[in-house]
Amino acid sequence: MRTVAVVGASLAGLSAARSLRGQGYDGRLVVIGDEPHRPYDRPPLSKEFLAGAVTEAELSLEADDEDLGAEWLLGARAVGLGTRERSVRLADDREVRADGVVIATGATARTLPGSAGLTGVHVVRTLDDARALRDDLARGGRLVVVGGGFVGAEVVSTARGMGLEVTFVVAGPAPLSGVLGRDMAAAVSPLHGDHGVRLLCGTGVRGVTCGPGDRSGAERGRVSAVLLDDGRRLPADIVVLGIGAVPCTGWLEGSGVALGDGVRCGADGTTSVPGVVAVGDCAAWYDPAAAVHRRIEHWTGAKERAPAAVAALLSGGAAPFATPRPPYFWSDQYGVRIQFAGHAAHADTVTVEDGDPADRSFLAVYRRAGHPVAVLGVARTKEFTRRRRQLAADAARTATA
Repeated sequence: MRTVAVVGASLAGLSAARSLRGQGYDGRLVVIGDEPHRPYDRPPLSKEFLAGAVTEAELSLEADDEDLGAEWLLGARAVGLGTRERSVRLADDREVRADGVVIATGATARTLPGSAGLTGVHVVRTLDDARALRDDLARGGRLVVVGGGFVGAEVVSTARGMGLEVTFVVAGPAPLSGVLGRDMAAAVSPLHGDHGVRLLCGTGVRGVTCGPGDRSGAERGRVSAVLLDDGRRLPADIVVLGIGAVPCTGWLEGSGVALGDGVRCGADGTTSVPGVVAVGDCAAWYDPAAAVHRRIEHWTGAKERAPAAVAALLSGGAAPFATPRPPYFWSDQYGVRIQFAGHAAHADTVTVEDGDPADRSFLAVYRRAGHPVAVLGVARTKEFTRRRRQLAADAARTATA
């Protein structure tokens, strides 16, 4: 290959670019990013960056002396992929021709109908999103966070640390129930009550409204309340939507790249089109153990899967590959580290094996037919790390059996 284009300039794209150079590729390397920023770390956006404990410079993912010999096209949005001529078309009418393409365009935050244009309504996906929210939080006031995932929970924790009045609205039975399962999510959720958060579970959100008497119209008004499905109205000066993300794959429509919930990939990141691989939040890799395609929207997945995808790209799909480790993610809330590895949905039992949820410090193991399939650690970093290694080793043995 003489030219490889990496479409996406966040962690997954940077990891792919590093892997290309690390695996001996010395040709032309073009990295395309729709944001104007160099690659930066996203997890602190909902935590330390919001609180002012981390600067923008400290978010950088690149070392000061790092030089990948790449051409960086930043602020350039990909709008199409020509798979026959192997070209990436950009919104400004430029075209990048390449022998190989890495798709790493990530995902975009979901929003509520009618929320666009309302001042005070935020998502937290990009550096610019976090800047705007940080400035709003500095004003103080009543914050309503909608959505029970990690981003929502971390914003709640950060805002409480800044002294804001916070209401946390979760459609499910508890925050993080989609990831941890109902029982363990219920064991973790009291952290919010411990720190004075008003937690409302089991109700959806109908929409948001702007202040009464706003003659400028709803689109230019400031949010004043969140309307719940059960008819309640929650006064709000600031609203954060943490209701999930949609893979950025619209630009691939008509390209021949198979799509589903993201780019459908093999277990090594290869797509339905030769010479095109996908990594990161936009990529739905095949999971041989569960016989399904799934997207892993977490930092470690974006970093760890890039080398396998690059090896497949450079070898034409002929490179041997190791089964990816079980997905791992962590969250820091109220000074407590929550760590999880595996898939809770695979389990038929879960037991607390160390510590006590009442003490907000425990370790739980999820099993299916007696075999561990996931592990959760709350303020139990050392024990969790050991269990995670065992889980990865068990997964590797199962995959090769």
